[in-house]
Amino acid sequence: FEIVGEAEDGESAIGAMLELEPEVILLDVQLAGMDGFDVCRVIEQLDGAEPAVILVSSRDMADYGDLITSSCARGFVPKDELSCEAVAALLT
Repeated sequence: FEIVGEAEDGESAIGAMLELEPEVILLDVQLAGMDGFDVCRVIEQLDGAEPAVILVSSRDMADYGDLITSSCARGFVPKDELSCEAVAALLT
């Protein structure tokens, strides 16, 4: 994987995504301003190719209930389990 950008909050994540057009986005659920689920909702409304979104958090997946499965994300990886292999597994 090649890192092409990063963002501090939800609004700048959307701006970076539109500018950089990445194939994959690692999206922290707990962003300042717009959280990761809000960013997913914006991505779902875009016309054209959507990047593959993988949600990450220091919290457990169970803490988010159905929010993960109802989002446009390919899946969720806890930050303590984040690796290239974990990301690749969600992209295949």
